[in-house]
Amino acid sequence: MAFAHYFLAVPVEPSKLLKTYLPTSSSSSPPLFSLAFASSSLRSKARKPSIFSKFRRIGHKAKAKQKESEVSIAEDAFNFKHLLLPITDRNPYLSEGTIQAVATTAALAKKYGADITVVVIDGKQKESLPEHEAQLTSIRWHLSEGGFQEFKLLERLGEGNKPTAIIGEVADDLNLDLVVISMEAIHSKHVDANLLAEFIPCPVILLPL
Repeated sequence: MAFAHYFLAVPVEPSKLLKTYLPTSSSSSPPLFSLAFASSSLRSKARKPSIFSKFRRIGHKAKAKQKESEVSIAEDAFNFKHLLLPITDRNPYLSEGTIQAVATTAALAKKYGADITVVVIDGKQKESLPEHEAQLTSIRWHLSEGGFQEFKLLERLGEGNKPTAIIGEVADDLNLDLVVISMEAIHSKHVDANLLAEFIPCPVILLPL
């Protein structure tokens, strides 16, 4: 009884409990209270995940579903069915920027199963463009390389209107979904970038050089 009174009266730090043993004369086994403390410590380490970790998992799943939904909405919003490819340079074999625009238009049309309309724009009349037919042949060849043998071709020559206004007019008349233009057309002053938003009623892709 005297010993029990001693144990209860003297405070012992929890970290030292495992090292404290009751004095016994014949047994080498650790005391019962030491074993009880050890098992309690193990149970605390094997504690179940907190409710906050469950909320974190739920939050991650919600964010993943939201991202998938946003991607689906974006794909639906850009489900192009008819693309416009304006040609404004006079190079019979097409300039580097125009070739890039042709390749990009073909790739997008294949991705979305879209049709392609090509509009060739020049301020001069056809008779004043001796290499005009060679240019049309180049356009057909590059589009066929992209997988398109059939496409609609328009020629807007010698009208005196600004190319940007013509592009907007064609896009509006045909109810087109996307216009693909190389920045080369803007750098060469064939297309006025300031008028794109005013005249073109659909999205425009400007391809960097």
